[in-house]
Amino acid sequence: MATNLSIDPELIEKALEVSGERTKKAAVTKALQEFIARRRQKRLLELFGKLEWDEAYDYKAERKRK
Repeated sequence: MATNLSIDPELIEKALEVSGERTKKAAVTKALQEFIARRRQKRLLELFGKLEWDEAYDYKAERKRK
């Protein structure tokens, strides 16, 4: 899908520099992928302390199960 965006040229130049990508498209794609991954991680972190754990669960025993 073709999209035209007006992005601050200084941001693009910095993104190219820090990402090591050769094209603007590659730098923007990488930035979006990292943004999405970071937001997903943040959602996972918000779950800490909210889940109930089974203290009797033995993950090592589960590894041996076939």
